[in-house]
Formats: sequence, structure tokens, C-alpha cells
Amino acid sequence: MVKSNSKNRQNKSDTQVEKPTLSIKEKLAEKRRIKESRIKLITTISVCLLFALAIGLPIALLLNPKIGVAIGVGIPAFIVSFAYPRLALWFFLFYMPFSGTVTYWIGGGNALFQLSKDVFYIPAVIALTIQCIKKQKPILVQKKLMPTFFILIVVSIIVLLVVNGLNEFLPYCKDIPESQRFILRGYGDAVSVPCKDGQPFLQGLLGLKVFIGYIPLIFCAYYLIEDRKQLLFLGRTFVVIAIICCLLGLVQYWLLDTGRCQGTRDKVADALFKATLEAKCLVGGSLLFSPSQGVIRLPGTFVSPWHWAWFLIANAALTFTTAFSDSSWFWRFSGLVGMALVMLNAIICGQRIALALVPIVIVILLVLTGQITNLKRFLPIAIGLGLLIGIAVIKNPDIVQERVNSLIGRWEVASPTAFIEEQFKWSLKATKSILGNGLGTATNSARVFGGTALLETFHPKLIYEVGLVGLGAFMIFVTHLVIVALGDYLSLKDKTLRSFASSFWVFILIISYFPYWYPLDTDPVSVYYWLLAGVIFKLPVIEREENKKLKQENEGKTTNKKRFSRRKTVTLEEQT
Repeated sequence: MVKSNSKNRQNKSDTQVEKPTLSIKEKLAEKRRIKESRIKLITTISVCLLFALAIGLPIALLLNPKIGVAIGVGIPAFIVSFAYPRLALWFFLFYMPFSGTVTYWIGGGNALFQLSKDVFYIPAVIALTIQCIKKQKPILVQKKLMPTFFILIVVSIIVLLVVNGLNEFLPYCKDIPESQRFILRGYGDAVSVPCKDGQPFLQGLLGLKVFIGYIPLIFCAYYLIEDRKQLLFLGRTFVVIAIICCLLGLVQYWLLDTGRCQGTRDKVADALFKATLEAKCLVGGSLLFSPSQGVIRLPGTFVSPWHWAWFLIANAALTFTTAFSDSSWFWRFSGLVGMALVMLNAIICGQRIALALVPIVIVILLVLTGQITNLKRFLPIAIGLGLLIGIAVIKNPDIVQERVNSLIGRWEVASPTAFIEEQFKWSLKATKSILGNGLGTATNSARVFGGTALLETFHPKLIYEVGLVGLGAFMIFVTHLVIVALGDYLSLKDKTLRSFASSFWVFILIISYFPYWYPLDTDPVSVYYWLLAGVIFKLPVIEREENKKLKQENEGKTTNKKRFSRRKTVTLEEQT
């Protein structure tokens, strides 16, 4: 009996997986690491509090409260972001959709608050770069892109130095007498005398930041998403943000519709048709709400209706990704809820481009990702959510009819194709050379440093700023990016990773060649585009690491089985 019990204990111990035990040296190293992390956290928080009290508080009390808050919070945020770059990037993604609300409801439109999101992004990029240099990790995470990226960088710098730089030496337009501002050519055409009305080089620097400033997000995403768990967290983060922002958008519409927010009802003449910051309601910035005239343009949580429209278009793709790719039933359902809320906001926000593109993007994703074959699995939930949207539409038929009529009317008056053609013609005529008129000269955010041209389509804007050479360099680069991303996506074998990659790639494909307006200059598309490209480039690495880990686990199990078999044989021989 005793022998039988000892035999059972022996067999039980053989079947258990042996847990690795840390040596004394490893335990001491772990304690030291935890202590250093604690000291780093305490030091960082202390420095930030000291700066806020010593610098931010006096400025707020003595000079300007908003500037004091911006400096007292912004500089510490920069320090914390540098110390914890990955945490800063996650916060950057959370904060960006609400930055418009912060800018106009807390900052009053102050320029410092308009740059607030970059307080998290820029130090995170710098810190991650330093970490990679120290650990000898690659900074150029996708080397295949280097030739075309290098061409784009060289062309951009040449435009900055040659066009913007030389324009610095021009006289100010206000210093040229009225009678000398135009000269006649030999065939009688009047040409304006070259002059400047601001600071061309600073305008060029800001234009360069808008043009290619978020491309480093490819590098950031590569090191931010380290495994499958973080990939799922990213998708779920997008869904949570979409649901929160869309609910706030619905509440904003309800406040305006019930009269709790006035909107632009009290305006007269042309003001009835112009979005204004004075009409802002609950969240976001400039707003247009004149139901008597049948015009509504809601900004949601963003600075303007245009930004909100592109947030909805982008999240039609991002919520779709989680709805059809996540491993959890709860999050797949949440993704479908997000899609329904995005569709509702596209209907009520008044932006024709959102109303047209949100369903189109979803259909394109269903077809190109192959998820249309899995539609039966989601059909019951989709029908339920469709009924909710249908009830909302039936209860407010006038809203839907107004939006559809507005879309059709605008197309009949000025179709997008005719509008884009007109913009191309004007841009080509107004461009002075093959290098364009200078970076930032058609970028709205760069108007603080000089006058800017109003161009509402992306490719004509590039022609105006960086010329045909710059447009060619950019299109070659994004085309190369699309091709390389497609190769990485097709190399994936894991079903979940491949599903995420396919949705992300289709989004990148659509945005790369979309001709209307300028999504790659607009939050949040300008962020999501480069971020998702970096995620796609990382997915094959994640798959290889998972396969390697699985192989090691299988080898360990095989070794344990062999060890157990040998021990069992020895035990039987001893008993014999």
C-alpha cells in the first residue's frame, strides 16, 4: 500500500510542468529593476509638479490663465511622455479625438492648445528612437520603403530650402507701393511683383510637419504593438473611442434639435449658412445648425465638421475591423454597435461626404477582405442593429430626406469630378515652378505665418505647394507603401492576424488614392493611416514569434514525455 502511494506521487510529479525558478542573482536584478522604476516614477512626478507650481501657476495668476495652464500642463506632459513613450502613444490615440473640444472649450482656440496632441507624440518618437539606438534595434523598420521615402524627404527639403528659403529674401508686400505691385509682360498681361506677407520659412517648417510629420508613426506602431494581445487592445481602443465620440455626437444633435443649444438659428443672411465657433455646443468647435434653411454641419468632438466627417469615415473601417476580426464575442458585438453609431452620426451630422462614404467603405471592406462570406455569423446581430437604425430613421424621416436631397442637389450643381478637375486646372495655373510655391502655402494651419491658398482637394494642394515633382515623389512613396503592406498582409497565415491586416490594408488603399478634399492632412486620418501601416509591417514579426514560442512549447512537452517515460521504465525495473 505504501509502495502504491509513493508510486502515485511519483507519477503525479512527473506529469506536472516544471516551473523555472529564478536564481538569487536574477531575483536581485528583478528587485533592482522594480526599485529603479519606482524611483523614476517618483522623480518624474516630482519634477512635473514642481514645474507646474513654479512656472505654470505664476503665469496663470499674473499674465494669462490659459497660457499658464497650457505651459503648466504641457511641459510636464512632454516630460512624462519622454519618460514613458509607449504610454504616451496610447494616450495620444485616446486624446486626439477630443483635442478639438479641449482646444475650444478650455483653451479658447489658443494656438498652444491646438498643438496639445503633439506634446504626447513628439517626445514619444524621440524617446523610442533613443531606446532603439541604445538597444541596437532598427529604426528603419521597413527597409523596403527606404528608396522611395528617401526621394520624398530629399524633394521636401529641397522645396523648403529653395522655395521657402529664397522667399525669405523677398520684400514685404506692404512695403511695395500700390503702383508698383504689378508689372506688364510684353504681350500685355499683368504679373504681380514677387513679395512675402509673412514668414515663408517658418510657414514651410509647419507645412513640412503637416505633410510628412506623422510618417514616424510607422516606426512608433512597430514598437507599440508587440504581440497579439496589444493588437486586440488597439482594435478595442478604436471601438471604445468611436462609441464615446458618437454618443457625444448624438447628444450634441439632441441639444441643438431641442433648442437647448441655439446653434446658428438666430443668424441672418449669409451667416445662416456658415459654421461658427460662437455656435459650438457641448463638445467640438465650429458648428452650423440652421434647420429652417435645411443646413446642418456638426463638428462632433472635433474642431470642425470636416474633421468629424473624416473621423466617421475612418471609424467605419476601424469598427468593422474589430466587428469581424476580434477573438471575443463581446468585442465583435461592440464593433457592430460602433458601426451602427457611426452610421447614425453620418446621417445626422449633415456632412455629405460622410453620408456617402461610410456605407461605401463598409461595402468595399466586406468585398475586398472576404468577410462577406462570414456575414451569416453576424447576420442576427446586424439585423438587430439595422432595426435600431431603421426605427431612428422612421421616427425622423425628414432628416434622412434632407440629407439625401442635399447630397443629390450638390452633385447636380457641382459634381465631385468636375470640382476636382477645376481644382487641378487652377493649381497648375497658379504654380510658379515644378517645385511649387512652397510648403505650407496651401495648408490652413500654416496661415499663422502667412497667407495661404484655399484648395479643397489633396493632390492639387500638393501641386501648389511642392509642384509636380513633389506630387510624383509622394504618390510613388504611398504606392510603394501599399505594395509592401500588401506583401506583408498576404504572407500571414494566422486567421486573426490576417483578418486585421486585410481591413487595415483596405483602409490604407482607399486613403492613398482618394482624390476629394485632403484626408492625409486631417486628423484623425493623417494619424490612423501611418499608424496602421506600421501595425501591418509588425504582424509578420508577431506571427513568427508566436510560431517560435509554440514550437519551443511543443519541444518542451515532448522532452517531458520522454523524461516521464524513462522514469516510468526505471520504476518498473526497480519493482521487478
